Amino acid sequence: MFINKANDGTNNLCGKNISRLRKEMNISQRALADKLQILEIDVDKNAIQRIESGKRFVTDIELKALSSLFNVSMDELTN
Repeated sequence: MFINKANDGTNNLCGKNISRLRKEMNISQRALADKLQILEIDVDKNAIQRIESGKRFVTDIELKALSSLFNVSMDELTN
């Protein structure tokens, strides 16, 4: 049986890194959601909170936009 979870039981590999990078940029979850909205990624503050806590999956398009916003590689987000 296939289980679509990270080793720690979360739904994504990048939530902790997104949280860390967002805090390093000193922006709120709402501000990050607003920046993604400008890039036509339909997320809100609650989605960012769920991503960071590992409760929400992250699509490849969202991952690409986040890597662009944080100016890091997608590998850096998922490691």
